[in-house]
Amino acid sequence: MTNPGVGRRLISMVYETLLAFAVLFLPFLIFEFIVQARHTPALEHTRQALLFLVLGAYFIHQWSREGQTLAMRTWRLKVIRPGHAHLSLQTAAVRYLLSWMWVLPALIVSAVLHLEKWQALGAIGVGVLAWAMTAFLDADRQFLHDKLTGTRLVQLPPLQKKKKQASAA
Repeated sequence: MTNPGVGRRLISMVYETLLAFAVLFLPFLIFEFIVQARHTPALEHTRQALLFLVLGAYFIHQWSREGQTLAMRTWRLKVIRPGHAHLSLQTAAVRYLLSWMWVLPALIVSAVLHLEKWQALGAIGVGVLAWAMTAFLDADRQFLHDKLTGTRLVQLPPLQKKKKQASAA
């Protein structure tokens, strides 16, 4: 297992974002049906909590079970904790909470400065870029949330292709 490049990890995160929409689809469909798609401040906060909890359940489950999400499998990435067979639920949960640092500071700045749409999206982009740069502070190019949890993102070797068996004539 080797250390994956920052670019490979960021591309995997883009794919992860697309898959997150699929993970969120059914819970949000049910929620919107129940609340009849109403929009009140309380319901908006409930939507945010639902997003946080559903994504948390998904990531914590996948990381503690196999160390990989579907996107991580596709890009042959795995989160490990050296010296342990797998991530504990507690380690996976702390990693999930710390991974929100990719966007949380930008969300807070956007709320405090009352940024709207494109400005808020720009702030999130800057926040993601800033957090990605934390990998360059580490010799193994691990992101800060991995460093803080004692986990590592590693690249798995390429899959062995099955050789075609020659058919006997």
